[in-house]
Amino acid sequence: QVQLLETGGGLVQAGGSLRLSCVVFGNIFSIKDMGWYRQGPGKQRELVAAITSGGITNYADRVKGRFTISRDNAKNTVYLQMNSLKPEDTAVYYCNAGITTAQGDLLHEMDYWGQGTQVTVSS
Repeated sequence: QVQLLETGGGLVQAGGSLRLSCVVFGNIFSIKDMGWYRQGPGKQRELVAAITSGGITNYADRVKGRFTISRDNAKNTVYLQMNSLKPEDTAVYYCNAGITTAQGDLLHEMDYWGQGTQVTVSS
């Protein structure tokens, strides 16, 4: 069974920083793309940043230059460094990963989600 555990959320003042971490646990064969999504109050879930297994990154326009995604493949962990936070960054942040597991002789790939971590930025 695969689980994603996010940590690092909290309350911060505008202009401050937070670092989110997401560790993948379980019987994992491989991990492809990893990413962070967020869902603000009354809003749809949106992509914040993503990173491939080779380290290629992609960011939403509204976080470019402020957020940095990185991963440690040896630790099955993805990070999101968030700087210059704004009140509009307030949301529940979710970790996502494309994970392949071995089931007998078969490999099975699917998307997994973490439970979410709250980030609140006060003005």
